[in-house]
Amino acid sequence: GKIVDRIAKDYDFVVRYQGGHNAGHTIVHKGVKHSLHLMPSGVLYPQCKNIISSAVVVSVKDLCEEISAFEDLENRLF
Repeated sequence: GKIVDRIAKDYDFVVRYQGGHNAGHTIVHKGVKHSLHLMPSGVLYPQCKNIISSAVVVSVKDLCEEISAFEDLENRLF
């Protein structure tokens, strides 16, 4: 998560390819602390399209809670 966060600003796509909501990472971006468990780190960068692969174990409730913390994910989270 933290490594991806450091390089995500340079890419158009970020993929969360495996894992589940039990593993998370905390990122400080522009002075704001974000705790991500399911969403790719690219959600913090407006140019990134973010993909959650079929290998990720998704808790729909937890994913919906994470999505609600961000305003600009339309056409950016797949």
